[in-house]
Amino acid sequence: MTAADRILAGLSEALAHAKGDDVPGLQVHHIPATFDVAAIRARTGLSQAAFSARIGVSSGTLRNWEQKRRQPEGPARVLLALLDRNPRIVEDTLVHENLAD
Repeated sequence: MTAADRILAGLSEALAHAKGDDVPGLQVHHIPATFDVAAIRARTGLSQAAFSARIGVSSGTLRNWEQKRRQPEGPARVLLALLDRNPRIVEDTLVHENLAD
């Protein structure tokens, strides 16, 4: 199973869970209420432009998060929680997938 297959399976399970369906073996992990987005980005070593492109948000959105004018919502919170644990998760997952294409 490729990383993309695992991600799609996880998203399908998350959708089922959000609908209230029973998902055997699903472990629900705590997602923090707030994030220090600037610190997360700093650990990646990327500029604002590079980081926002890497995670698929506009640079303006990233600036708003970093300056705490807004908080990330929905899937962005999950992605930031993953990046907080592993600053290279995007590269480790997506870059290697692209090389296999």
